[in-house]
Amino acid sequence: MDTKLTLKLDQEVIEKAKKYAAEKKISLSRMVEYYLKSLTVEENNDDFEISPFVKSISTGKSIPADVDYKKEYSDYLIEKYK
Repeated sequence: MDTKLTLKLDQEVIEKAKKYAAEKKISLSRMVEYYLKSLTVEENNDDFEISPFVKSISTGKSIPADVDYKKEYSDYLIEKYK
């Protein structure tokens, strides 16, 4: 059952979030719901899984700006199919 919730947020944050939600073709409400669910889901619950990428963002790990993604992926494939 859906329930209405009122939030006060910085206007710039709202605008960026709306743009992001539109690009992902999801409502802002649903996006907030999924985020809150990801924070409150139990570890052993298989209904909702957070991707490794999202987990890496939330832990503060960063990807160096000078990473050569094509080379990294190529090296990975070469190693995988040895």
